[in-house]
Amino acid sequence: MGCLDQILNRQEQDSLADVVLAPMSGITDRAFRAMVRQCGGGLVVSEMVASHAMLTDGRAEMKKLQFDARAEAPLAIQIAGWDPEMMAEAAKMAEQMGACLIDINMGCPAKKVTGRASGSALMREPVLAGKICSAVVDSVRLPVSLKTRLGWDDAHRNAPEIAHIAQESGICLVTIHGRTRTQMYKGAANWPEISQVVEAVSIPVLANGDITSPQIAKTAISLSGAHGVMVGRAAQGQPWLLAQIADYLADRPVRDYPDMAARYLLICQHLDMLLTDYGTKGLRLARKHLAAYCDYLPASDDLRAIVTQSETAAPVFAGLSRYFEQAACDAA
Repeated sequence: MGCLDQILNRQEQDSLADVVLAPMSGITDRAFRAMVRQCGGGLVVSEMVASHAMLTDGRAEMKKLQFDARAEAPLAIQIAGWDPEMMAEAAKMAEQMGACLIDINMGCPAKKVTGRASGSALMREPVLAGKICSAVVDSVRLPVSLKTRLGWDDAHRNAPEIAHIAQESGICLVTIHGRTRTQMYKGAANWPEISQVVEAVSIPVLANGDITSPQIAKTAISLSGAHGVMVGRAAQGQPWLLAQIADYLADRPVRDYPDMAARYLLICQHLDMLLTDYGTKGLRLARKHLAAYCDYLPASDDLRAIVTQSETAAPVFAGLSRYFEQAACDAA
């Protein structure tokens, strides 16, 4: 049984117990999470939601919390903030909405987040970080996890300290992105350094950063000693990747890539959900997803131009239909 099965008190092992979809702003909305789950994924995490915006009913933030508790379970909701009391109240709201796990963000490197002493800026405030962890843990009956980085910069690589504080506060799982805040997403993730966090705590640790294939996931676990992995950007355009990683890590036969017919249905369903959830704005939001799908489709330059430049949905659906019809003919 995987570490997350035990944390979530699940009776049956999930196919992706220790392979988790990372929270990504503007990416891991309801539609994308549904695609990952449909392709065999397990635990998925919402986009980061600002605690203060939740409490003031901020429209954009509350839109991120659009989900079907039954269909998406297990779903983790990730919250961010700088005030322990606000974070606790936000956690209560997430619990009432049907989340299975609350994840605290202390890893976001964006200036608009760190500028308000949230996200990875909290790594520079260990005492406050501990207060936030304790407040959230004490406010809900759900398990609470923490996502953070190796540190703020090379001079302050204090992930083991932060993880230990989190454990003492009642946090049950820590995910470490193998870069510092100042690195943002540049350079390579330092998986071996995550091993220092694994050694510092007794709770499970997930490795995050540059997990792009089943083989690389296994290497990251080997070098870090982590219990599993969290997969982010590599899942765009291939929502089936998490299931493949889980198969490989479990020494099961790795499921095949979806055939072209299955991809066509998946992409159209994804686009339909975005249009349903966001209306006319959905097409603009869909462009990054559709372009990512094209990254894994052969001879798709013309299709990419259509899906990224069309102003209405009809030409996009028509372009998808033509592309996949031609692909079927070429394969016949």
